[in-house]
Amino acid sequence: MSGRQNRERAAGGESLVGREWTVEVGPVAHGGHCVARHEGQVIFVRHTLPGERVVARVTEGRVGDSFVRADAVEVLEAAPGRVPAPCPYAAPGLCGGCDFQHASLDTQRALKGAVVREQFARVAGLDVDVVVQPVPGDEGGLRWRTRVEFAVDGAGRAGLRGHRSSHIVPVEDCLIATRGVIDSGVLDTEWPDLESVDVIDAVHPDEPVLVPLPAPEGGGSGGGLVGELARDGDWEGEYVVSARGFWQVHPGAATTFLSRVSTLLGAEPGDRVLDLYAGSGLFTMRLGELVAPDGVVLGVEGDRRAVENGESNTEHLENVEWRANRVDGELRSLVDQDVTADLVVLDPPRTGAGKDVMGLLARMGPRRVVYVACDPSALARDVKAAGTHGYDLVSLEAWDAFPMTHHVECIAVLEPRDGSASA
Repeated sequence: MSGRQNRERAAGGESLVGREWTVEVGPVAHGGHCVARHEGQVIFVRHTLPGERVVARVTEGRVGDSFVRADAVEVLEAAPGRVPAPCPYAAPGLCGGCDFQHASLDTQRALKGAVVREQFARVAGLDVDVVVQPVPGDEGGLRWRTRVEFAVDGAGRAGLRGHRSSHIVPVEDCLIATRGVIDSGVLDTEWPDLESVDVIDAVHPDEPVLVPLPAPEGGGSGGGLVGELARDGDWEGEYVVSARGFWQVHPGAATTFLSRVSTLLGAEPGDRVLDLYAGSGLFTMRLGELVAPDGVVLGVEGDRRAVENGESNTEHLENVEWRANRVDGELRSLVDQDVTADLVVLDPPRTGAGKDVMGLLARMGPRRVVYVACDPSALARDVKAAGTHGYDLVSLEAWDAFPMTHHVECIAVLEPRDGSASA
C-alpha cells in the first residue's frame, strides 16, 4: 500500500474536495445551506435553494464521511425565490459572511422560519407556528451591520474571511455594513502588522470608532466607550457600551427587542425581576423603571466591563443591583438562599443557557420567563429542558435582525404549567 493510501485511510478516506455532482436540492438546514444527496452521500450545499437542480462542487469531505460540504457552482434549474446576489463577493470561494444573498427577502425569511420550525420539532418535539418578521432600519436587507470586524491580510489590506476558512478576501465594499462603517475609510487604509480592525458605527460619537487588533503598543485594547439609544414607545434610554462590547448590530434591533420584551414580560410595580446575561443593561434600565418604586431588578453578567457599563447606565435607579458572575453560579447561590423571582429575562450567548440554568430558574418560581435567543437550536434545547421542570412554551416570535445571513433572533415566553411549576 502506498504512503498516499495510508494517509487517506488514516484521515478517513479519499478526499472528495473538488468533485462536482449534479444534484436535486432538498430542504434548508440550520447553518445557511440546503441538503442534497448523491449516491447516498449527504451533502450540505451553500448558494442554493430548496427545489433547485445544481452542480455542487465539494469543498470539504472524504469518502466515508457522514456528510460533505459543497458550493453550488452552476444552477441548472432555479427556484422561484432566486435573485441575482447584490454583492459580487457573495459567491463560491469568496466572502463567507452572507448565506442568502441569492434569495429574495421573503424567501430568506421563509427559509429561516422553516429552520426554526424544524429545530423545535427535532430538538424539543414541539410543533411551532412562527413567521419571521422584518426589523426596521435596513435598506432592503442591506446596510444594517453597525459593527464589523475586518480581517487584515499579509499585505495589510482589510477584508473578510471565506466560509469556514482563514482565507481573507480583500473587498472594496461590504453591502450589509452601514454606510458609516464603509465611509470610515477602513477599506481604503493599509493596516500593517495587524490581525484585524473593528469598526463601530454607534449613535455617539458622530464618527465611527476604529479599533485595531492587536492594538499598537501603549494603545490599549478596549477601544473606549460608545453611546447607544433604545426606545420602548415614548420611553428612550441612553446607554454607554464598550466599543468592543456586546450590542445588537442591526440599528433597529435594540429598540425592537426592548419593546417586545417589555410587552411580553408584563412587569409591574413591586415585581422582583432577574435580568440574566444582562450585558450593559439594555433591558435592565427599562425594567428598573417599570417595577419602581417597590420592585427590584438584579442584573447578572459575566463580563466585568459590561457590568461596569451597566452600573453606569442604571446609576439613577436605586432599585437595580448588579452581579459580575457566571449566571449558573449566581443562580445556584440565590437558590441556596431561597431567593425567589417574579419574572426573568434571559438573553444568553449563541450556546444557550443550558440545562442547569433552566432547572435553577424553575426552582425560583417565576410566573413568566422571556428568552431572547440568537440560535434556534440552543433555544429549542433550553425550552425542552424547561419543560422537564414544569415550564411550557406559550409564545414564540422570530425576527430578521441579520438579513442576508442564516441567523435569526427568536423571543420565547415560558410559563409554569397549570399555573405552578415543580423543581
